[in-house]
Amino acid sequence: MEETSNGKRPNRPVRYSHLSEPDLIEHAIDHKKDTLVYALGGLGEIGKNMYCIEHDDEIIIIDCGILFPEDDLLGVDYVIPDYTYLVKNQQKIKAMVITHGHEDHIGGIPFFLQSIHLKEIYAPRFAKALIEKKLEERRLSRSCKIVEINADSRIRTKYFSIGFFDTVHSIPDSLGILVNTPNGRIVETGDFKFDLTPIGKNSDYQKMAYIGQVGVTLLMSDSTNSGVPGSSISEKVVANSIMEQMRKTPGRLLVSTFASNVYRIAQILECAVACNRKIAVFGRSMENVTEIGRNLGIIKIPDSSFISGNELNTLPANRICIVCTGSQGEPMAALSRIANGTHRFIKIIPGDTVLFSSNPIPGNGVSVSGVINQLTRVGANVVTNSPLTSFHTTGHAPVEEQKLMLNLIKPKYFMPNHGEYKMLVQHSHTAQETGVPKENCFICSNGDVLVLRNGEVFEADERIQTDAIYVDGNDASGLSTSVIKDRKILAENGLVAIIVTIDSRYNKILCRPSIVSRGFVYIKDSQTLLKEAELVVYEALKKKMQQRTTFGELKNCIKTSLEPYLFKKTNRNPIVIPVILNQKAAMEEIKAKAATHTAPKKPRAPRKKAVQA
Repeated sequence: MEETSNGKRPNRPVRYSHLSEPDLIEHAIDHKKDTLVYALGGLGEIGKNMYCIEHDDEIIIIDCGILFPEDDLLGVDYVIPDYTYLVKNQQKIKAMVITHGHEDHIGGIPFFLQSIHLKEIYAPRFAKALIEKKLEERRLSRSCKIVEINADSRIRTKYFSIGFFDTVHSIPDSLGILVNTPNGRIVETGDFKFDLTPIGKNSDYQKMAYIGQVGVTLLMSDSTNSGVPGSSISEKVVANSIMEQMRKTPGRLLVSTFASNVYRIAQILECAVACNRKIAVFGRSMENVTEIGRNLGIIKIPDSSFISGNELNTLPANRICIVCTGSQGEPMAALSRIANGTHRFIKIIPGDTVLFSSNPIPGNGVSVSGVINQLTRVGANVVTNSPLTSFHTTGHAPVEEQKLMLNLIKPKYFMPNHGEYKMLVQHSHTAQETGVPKENCFICSNGDVLVLRNGEVFEADERIQTDAIYVDGNDASGLSTSVIKDRKILAENGLVAIIVTIDSRYNKILCRPSIVSRGFVYIKDSQTLLKEAELVVYEALKKKMQQRTTFGELKNCIKTSLEPYLFKKTNRNPIVIPVILNQKAAMEEIKAKAATHTAPKKPRAPRKKAVQA
């Protein structure tokens, strides 16, 4: 697959650039007979997973996730896929199927349901509970029915037959998906790893091997750990390490981990009970997941083992275990507030031990280091994961486990998903090592279309419209995208406001414009630049006001004269805000004229008819 100089896929596929015109016609999509596979999110990124399978007038959607924004997306809460194509074709959507309950697979559902009417969402047990909680918070509970599925479930439509198999991940009830289509079988693994001694259900090796023996046309598989050699350690090894640390900690123990890792939370709580410690849980997501886990019987801890924040000071330090959010250094999470001394119930006491049962997600290393430094500064003993301690294990398959999945499923064609571009390429190389031909591996971008035709797969020369939509608050319309652009300009180039005083009665400027700047230049050192800029605007306005004009035209005149001048002098493009002040007498005259025009006219008295004598 060709790359551009910046390492990204070109906008249009180039796979057929060597083919003759008859070949291209042969590979054109037949929308009635071909089966199409495409992603609206999840390729070239870790997050906003959304994969679609389409045949004629039916579409099956697998997962509906969000992507958490990078630091440069100022004020953005979430990034979601562009649903435009699905909105246009919503009458074709027959099912949305969820593989598991992580936010990058279910977080987009409330925004999706704001745009598209959907009767049912099929989700495994734990994901179903999380989705229902999410929809309840957004007052969308009645908008869609959530149907529980498991490895024995079947979903049938006119063209598709969908089955499932158990996988192991860092959340309960994780499923892989098999989709039988008129043109071949597709397997989407969801997020997975292989753990020979798991907590909870094991992977269904027998069913995976059977699916592989029957024959799989296309495999779509998790690529997150494509660059990690070897195999992952078992969750039971992590449980033993946490128990050992819990026993040897003399004072209070604060444990932070991913709120979604329910099995890990269950292990931590079981260790606390075994060590005769009472448990306090902090952080909204941690509290929600713990509540759901207990309701579903995954966390089996009695009420008597839990205490509230007010009861923390009533027990000896060695009888307390605090479980909280913040393992990724999130500024508003419980652990960050504890470190900064702003938490309502908890202040670090010298001798406290803080255990990170997690690894920093790429990009979060600086934030996590900041929290660790602050905790150490206020007297805590901080313990993190390392090869020697084994306080954390991944939920995604490293290379050797990816090979096992490839050998079990035995796909004819392979499309790596759920990963950055480098990860997709590495996973493709792993597939080739297990026997998948190089020409049968597809490194795709969001919007690229794979076509299944009679058991063969090729890449189409058409693309689906797909973009990242920035969600600011609850706005998923994409309108806040322009607001984000303004924030970036403000952050990089600053703001210039230019104030102009006029008398609209005589079409006259009363005094020279005045410039106020914030975040653009250091004002004391740039007086000459600002005075020259004021003069440039003054001359442009004088010329403009020699003829009849409007306030809108005056604002455009200010921008078109000032912006090029500032860029020429500073090589920067600040946001320019024109402020036009009209003289008081002129404003009163405008109001009086407006009142005259809008005043209701008095009805005329009816004319008297002439009466004949």
